Amino acid sequence: MTMPDLGNLREQRQPLECRVALVSNDRDLSCNWVSALNTTAAQHENPLGLRFESVMHSALENYLLSEDKLQALIIDAGCSPEELKGAEALADRLHDLRAQLNVFLVAQDSFLSDQGGAPASVRKRFDELFDRRECNFNQMFRLVQAFIARRASTPFADTLKEYVFSARDAWHTPGHSGGDSLRNSPWVGDFYRFMGEHVFNTDLSVSVQVLDSLLEPHSVIQEAQDLAAQAFGAEHTFFLTNGTSTANKVVIQQILGGGGKIIVDQACHKSVHHAIVMNRVEPVYLKSTLHPQFGIYGPVRRADIEAALDEHPDAGLLVITSCTYDGLRYDLKPIIDYAHERGVKVLIDEAWYAHGYFHTELRPTALECGADYVTQSTHKMLSAFSQASMIHVQDPDFDEFRFRENLNMYASTSPQYLMIASLDVARKQMAMEGYGRLRHCLQMVETLRREVDATGVFRALTCADLIPAPLANDNIRLDPTKVTIDVTGSGFSGKEIQVKLFDQFGIQVEKTTYNTITVLVTIGSTESKLLRLVHALKELARSPRRRRSHISASRQLPEFTRLSCLPADAYFAETEELPLMDNGVAAEKKLVGRTCADEIVPYPPGIPVLVPGQEISAQIVQFLQQMLQGQNTTEIHGLIFRSDEPMLRVVKVSEKQVGKAPPAKLEK
Repeated sequence: MTMPDLGNLREQRQPLECRVALVSNDRDLSCNWVSALNTTAAQHENPLGLRFESVMHSALENYLLSEDKLQALIIDAGCSPEELKGAEALADRLHDLRAQLNVFLVAQDSFLSDQGGAPASVRKRFDELFDRRECNFNQMFRLVQAFIARRASTPFADTLKEYVFSARDAWHTPGHSGGDSLRNSPWVGDFYRFMGEHVFNTDLSVSVQVLDSLLEPHSVIQEAQDLAAQAFGAEHTFFLTNGTSTANKVVIQQILGGGGKIIVDQACHKSVHHAIVMNRVEPVYLKSTLHPQFGIYGPVRRADIEAALDEHPDAGLLVITSCTYDGLRYDLKPIIDYAHERGVKVLIDEAWYAHGYFHTELRPTALECGADYVTQSTHKMLSAFSQASMIHVQDPDFDEFRFRENLNMYASTSPQYLMIASLDVARKQMAMEGYGRLRHCLQMVETLRREVDATGVFRALTCADLIPAPLANDNIRLDPTKVTIDVTGSGFSGKEIQVKLFDQFGIQVEKTTYNTITVLVTIGSTESKLLRLVHALKELARSPRRRRSHISASRQLPEFTRLSCLPADAYFAETEELPLMDNGVAAEKKLVGRTCADEIVPYPPGIPVLVPGQEISAQIVQFLQQMLQGQNTTEIHGLIFRSDEPMLRVVKVSEKQVGKAPPAKLEK
């Protein structure tokens, strides 16, 4: 293990405190060792603030769940082989509760011998081993400190900061040269002052070799990625500075580049649909379930996923989203196991669930359930900058060289170093204090839900409220940090409540449906923000302007028709533009039966009504026309507007000329 530099830890503005618990039922040993270790800590440099204490086995679980500052455990394996086996089992249980903690073993040297060394099972579970009889407390203190400091290090962010403070003259890109082009400008100097000097002097280029290369990392970026893999429970982790949209495209190209069959949720992120076009993939679409009362689309039924896997044994990849935008999580393990039994790789889009691994109540994550690839938006719920994402890999057939080439096809050769640093720092924060931060989040969630329900007008929806009837037996769970509030009792629509919160109280929510709003409780949420949100909802609930009005119900997406050809063939075919409105009936006659060339996505809910290669039906045309009519028109991505007239791009040539792929249907 590389010894970390403790110098940066001395710069912490608030004093650090790291609890280290000795787990033993031997009271004499616990008392003597804890006293000796605390004496040693007082005599040595201790920037981490290590403090040792003892915990008996019977009290350990409660201690783990309540002590936020705990960073390491030293497990006493006693004096017998049976106690050593018990210590291994205890280590496994500790990992299930607090996976980020460093765990050390104290045992008799004679019980650790396995042809001259500790058994592999012991080495796998423990960071370091100590002889029970040696009692070298100086060495024990230094090793415990080194392991915790390594987890607390930020190799890339530290190197970036050191380079900036070295004040090198820049004769390389970017052109603003550390902000010098803006600093004294009478025209744009205000922007420099607004953004701050470090935004500019940390905006560097690959010319600075000490900062490593994101496209071919060998030093500090690779170290940061290795620490991230350890923190998130992956075999390999890769940083991205252009979002999980790119992450999904990279993984799909890795598995199906050049063609193949993919089984995918129709409601997946648009980046997956884009990757299907870009890689000439044949999709098998799975139908999402709608909760008609709230207009929320949920996961796909497990039975539908299994049926698709059985019906398409030639599929190369299964892609599902967990959790969804509204916080609904699959019971992933049986689904992933079912896919693996049929030789299908699994990609889980965890864009909204990067925090899941860091609290007991939120596990298991996709990686723990066996997913081959997991994509995460580190910026959505954690402390990274927007667009900062990660790909986690544990595919047993992983080809790292080919993966790097696929990644480099999408990555910029001029990545934003601030984003890379923010990924490094966001990982450190979750590894060191993620459990405590999330515990605080969950406490705020409980308060928010209780106060919302207490208004008597608004209602915080539970998991049972949000799960559509077809998913009742699928063991769907809810990420509690996504709080969806039913506003029906107010007489206003979700959009109207969103506007009132913003205009009257300065509060911006995450999303709305026709009768709900959703707020995110993240590690950046504070008690003051919670107080203001609760106050605003109580004021709206008491408002004399509250009225009963007609709130339009959610329009269920029209049925998927069929694919006339591969999406790629349609997208790149010779096309023509046909009007969508055109007095309604006339447009319908021209469009029905034609093959759409683009992805048409009403937002919300953000699920495609049409994908490239799909046959257009009368039901789809009427649905899109309704979306664009009236005062509350819906934003629809993919339409072309000519002189304010909405147009659909359709394949001009006959379907037989477009492609030879067999018609595909939506799996039900």
